[in-house]
Amino acid sequence: MQNTTLLFPGFHLPTLRRTPRSASQKLSDEIAKLKQKSFSQLGECFRNFIPNQYLRPSESGALSRRRFFSKENTFWAFFSQVLGDDGGCQEVIRKLQAFAAIKSKPLPSSSTAAYCQARSKLELSGLETMLQQTANRLTLSDFERMNCRWVVVVDGTGVSMPDTIANQLVWPQQRHQKAGCGFPQAAICACFCLQTGALLSHKVGNKKSHELPMLGEQWDTFKPGDIFLGDKGFCSYFDLSSFKDRGVDSVITLARRIPVTEVKAVKVLGHDDLLIHWKKPVRSKASRYSQADWEALPETLILRQIKVSVNQSGFRTQGFYIITTLLDAKAYTADDLADLYFQRWDVELFFRDIKTTMGMDILRCKTPDMVRKEIVMHLIAYNCIRYLMIEAAQQAGEPVRRISFKGSVQALRQWEPHLNQTKNSHQEQRRLIQLLYDSIADYIVPERPGRSEPRVVKRRPKPYQLLTAPRHEMKVTLHRSRYRAKRA
Repeated sequence: MQNTTLLFPGFHLPTLRRTPRSASQKLSDEIAKLKQKSFSQLGECFRNFIPNQYLRPSESGALSRRRFFSKENTFWAFFSQVLGDDGGCQEVIRKLQAFAAIKSKPLPSSSTAAYCQARSKLELSGLETMLQQTANRLTLSDFERMNCRWVVVVDGTGVSMPDTIANQLVWPQQRHQKAGCGFPQAAICACFCLQTGALLSHKVGNKKSHELPMLGEQWDTFKPGDIFLGDKGFCSYFDLSSFKDRGVDSVITLARRIPVTEVKAVKVLGHDDLLIHWKKPVRSKASRYSQADWEALPETLILRQIKVSVNQSGFRTQGFYIITTLLDAKAYTADDLADLYFQRWDVELFFRDIKTTMGMDILRCKTPDMVRKEIVMHLIAYNCIRYLMIEAAQQAGEPVRRISFKGSVQALRQWEPHLNQTKNSHQEQRRLIQLLYDSIADYIVPERPGRSEPRVVKRRPKPYQLLTAPRHEMKVTLHRSRYRAKRA
């Protein structure tokens, strides 16, 4: 550098002070400060499961600049929120404040406004792409299949959300409820992989949405060679024929039809195992398919009817009929198909894991756009937990069905603060993750064949009145002790 000092030609005064820092060095320091207050360390558990390319800043527009609530930070903060016990936005800010206190840094503001604004900027299409990525990764796992075929089980459920005008317009409450006394209700139809428990796809509707039309919107989820497993709500001539044309076999229970007797059967394959003809019914005017699609269907379908008798005490059902397009009685015996339908109950447990264990039963967001994002984020977190369970089960040599989902969620919740330390080296993080796998695999659910799980409520409701009018019009009974609460 040229000497600009006239009186002291041998000295360069700027060198006596600290060398000026370049713009890139200042930017690097700011990024390091942001990383010290980051939620992205949680992604160390799922770095091979959710590629970082989906969390890079956008090229332009929302979440394109490197701020504290960047796209990556906002995603993992949202992930941490749906994984937490409380599930509120304030909990995310409290985690941030506690983490800043450990680093002896000024506490961030307790306001949730910045986080909520950043969360609203996450694109729904991007979250759905991440969800599809997690589903694809789970279906690539090496699992025991039924004759080398994946079984896709389908069912529906419902969730509620805050009572706002925007939510009521999209997901109206039941007609018999008075305004201000109920909550918007959304219907969800989802496809799960029976072997891995992965959620493959889903559709969200309202009280007017039936499961069959929502299933029709997810036909692309099924690949040739898959087996569709559903209850009697999916017993449809149109869907059975459509799945067969796609190379997908179906296993469902009989509904709205009289079982075929041996006299009218095409062939008797075994005891209570018949090969039958199904005639195409008359098309209803309220059908979801067009007249041309209906006329393109074959006049008859060759199906297999299996009668299953349930002799287990405590079970409500004493017997039912299975209808399937798996016609090979040697490759798919009647006992194997009966056992397969018995495993259909796992889809109820999958929904219980998402709604009860993870808290998606009652959503928190107040706008339809954020409600959809909240649902997708819960499903991403669910698939991530399934990924941890599969990894832990494979390392321990245990079936994944024996690994407790709730135990896995509890383990990840307790491990998260320790993984969320910037001073941890990569070797230390790998050690902690391995211990996390060991903790997950250590809690094995015992086998309970034939266990009865009646759908009853043991705890009695408290003697409070039901809200039968808007709050400003509601009158409370003076003698509350004399009021008997109705059973929910």
